[in-house]
Amino acid sequence: MSNDDQVAYWNGPVGDKWAKYQDRIDATLAPLGHAVIAFAKPQPGESVLDIGCGTGALSELMEAAVGEDGMVTGLDISDPMLQTARQRVPDARFILADATDYGFGPVYDLVTSRLGVMFFDAPATAFANLRRALKPDGRLAFICWRGPKENDWVSLPYAAAKPHIPPQPTFDPTGPGQFSLADPDHIRGMLEQAGFKDIRIEKFDGMMVLGKDLDEAVNYCTRLVGPTARAMKDLDVGAREAVTNAVRETLAPLATADGVKAGIACWLVSAKP
Repeated sequence: MSNDDQVAYWNGPVGDKWAKYQDRIDATLAPLGHAVIAFAKPQPGESVLDIGCGTGALSELMEAAVGEDGMVTGLDISDPMLQTARQRVPDARFILADATDYGFGPVYDLVTSRLGVMFFDAPATAFANLRRALKPDGRLAFICWRGPKENDWVSLPYAAAKPHIPPQPTFDPTGPGQFSLADPDHIRGMLEQAGFKDIRIEKFDGMMVLGKDLDEAVNYCTRLVGPTARAMKDLDVGAREAVTNAVRETLAPLATADGVKAGIACWLVSAKP
């Protein structure tokens, strides 16, 4: 999708859905936010810019880390999600804008993101603009997905659903989307093109709780987030039932006393301007 497509997408039903179910989605993604905090090490008094902040989960964590003397600014293209973020983190500042061409000044100690930087139509241009937001001694630190095959929470439900859904659009491994930064060489080259240096890329592996029970986990994978949920929206009743049953059967072995857990695989990335 182009940036215009992304704006329309995140300001339509998808943005509304994420805002409505933010508690549910953010609980599932919680390990990623905590991973960013540990990796970026925000300090008391720092000024932080959270790109693709969505409903404000990472902004909330960053605000707690920088304290009263610090400042957190969240930026996103989704108005419904930002409305939720403003209620959730009232002391932070939130901007409805596109990070690719917003007029940043060099005022931030840290530019960060939890899964918010994979959707740029022109990523090198966008990251060059983000570099302008950093102080000379500032830093960039974000988390993004590795490939879908490494992420059980995506690959397992989708493999179960595939026999029951029509052919899906061809996946562009570097086009705007969830897995556009799956290739570390692509990340490094893009950041170098954007003018960053001292680039560090580390693996982060963990577990995601898809739901407290099997019903909740199946709902998450088929109704809320990911390629299976996107494919489900155009299916008839019979096909939807077939997908739901197949996903349930696939996820059943992942159920534990602490919920249905699936593996997640990400990159933690840092760089300096």
